Amino acid sequence: MIIKQNPHLAGAAEAPRALPDFRNLGVVLRILLLVNGLAVVAVLLRNADVSLLPDELLDMAMRVEFPLILAVALLFLLQPWLARCAAVVGWLAVAGVVAGGAVFSHGLLASADGGLVRVVGWALAAALCVLVYFRRHVAAHEPALAEARLLALTARIRPHFLFNSLNGVLGVLRANPRRAEEALEELADLFRALMQDNRELIPLADELALCERYLSLESLRLGERLQVAWQRDAAADTALVPPFLLQPLVENAVFHGIEPGVGPGTVSITIARRGPVVHIEIANPLPDPTSQQPGNRMALDNIRERLMLFYDLEATLDTQQEPDAYRVRIVLPFRAAAPRPRP
Repeated sequence: MIIKQNPHLAGAAEAPRALPDFRNLGVVLRILLLVNGLAVVAVLLRNADVSLLPDELLDMAMRVEFPLILAVALLFLLQPWLARCAAVVGWLAVAGVVAGGAVFSHGLLASADGGLVRVVGWALAAALCVLVYFRRHVAAHEPALAEARLLALTARIRPHFLFNSLNGVLGVLRANPRRAEEALEELADLFRALMQDNRELIPLADELALCERYLSLESLRLGERLQVAWQRDAAADTALVPPFLLQPLVENAVFHGIEPGVGPGTVSITIARRGPVVHIEIANPLPDPTSQQPGNRMALDNIRERLMLFYDLEATLDTQQEPDAYRVRIVLPFRAAAPRPRP
């Protein structure tokens, strides 16, 4: 169950939404499991002969699966409208969809089903249980979301980075005052982003701009040792992502892949939109894998948890260590901010 059901309103100080996002894969899977679980429990409670249990389960599947899939499909189609509905209207709409699916399926399977009132009553009871589950699930995860927001809000660039950046500015101050001024502006932009209220999802383009400022500052210190290879798909720039999603990963790539080496190394950042999803990959070299110290995985764990809270099963973060490279791959659903009206 995703915590932020409406990405366009993500981060707004609002109560948990009354309805889940019926277009979220995790939500759909939970609905299927919950309804089928309730049906199995009902069969077990009324079963008086174990030998008849397989037939009763098959009969249950005939009665439940078709209206269940029909209702889920209709709710998927109605999700944009449901997201704008008031709580009472949304619950009544879900009840109407479920009842309609039950009535329609009863007409097709009249010989197998019992009375229409009993069928519709069971369907509405199952729908109520599912909605109550999601409501309580959101409430139970609100503390986790608050903690994830706090972690994003209080995210800190490694302390040594500040001192290294200032030393880099001092190093070019006399030789290239203009570059020193630009570096100070970049440093101010980074820390201004850290001080902002980071509860709202932001366009991926903004997050990439933050990474560019960070890498520009690191290049003052590392010089030609730091090479950056960008492969950027402009079609993904408007995708909404949690703030400070990529900057900690880029910082890890520099810290573990470039600093320990003695020669030039390349940090590769690949952004690609493929239909409804955005693929992100950050790779860094491993100068000497045998001497690598185990890294602090707090950044990875924090990002993975935030992805789960915002996107549920629709987003993934995977890592891969190769003999000469370390890769972090993120897959996100493409959700763009609503276009701003023209003045």
